[in-house]
Amino acid sequence: MRRIIRRNADVDVYACEAWSTEEQYGLLKYYLADRHPMGGMSNMDQFDYADMVERSPVDTVVYEYRETTNADGTLGRLIGVCITDTLNDGLSMVYSFYDTSLTKRGLGTFIILDHLLRAVMENKPYVYLGYWVKGSQKMGYKTRFQPLEILTAHGWKDYTVGM
Repeated sequence: MRRIIRRNADVDVYACEAWSTEEQYGLLKYYLADRHPMGGMSNMDQFDYADMVERSPVDTVVYEYRETTNADGTLGRLIGVCITDTLNDGLSMVYSFYDTSLTKRGLGTFIILDHLLRAVMENKPYVYLGYWVKGSQKMGYKTRFQPLEILTAHGWKDYTVGM
């Protein structure tokens, strides 16, 4: 994980208001076409995306991950986005997406590590990665971030996944 942080040392992260942009939507469509072409979100249009980002009943922040700012002061290319709800006890990563062609960067992992660091700096004990379904290959990455807790009929329980 330290290697992933080093590989992305040239990435600038911006905490933005919960407002959708064409640039974000373009990256989302690219990500969905590559990673989830038959998924439920693949038919999402720009208005659906705007609703997801802008119509939240909680404090939502859009984190933009960009290549280093250009010498002329213009923002670098957008390579990742995470829609994040800020809660009293943690950060909830609602949805993240990134340029999947940049495989060596490990952007998905980097975005999670960035949120873990943000939670520590904000004195929040939790980062919520969302639902995990045992046996789902698309959700398997979440098990690399332990300790985990799962919600059972008897409340939240610590859960260790064999690696």
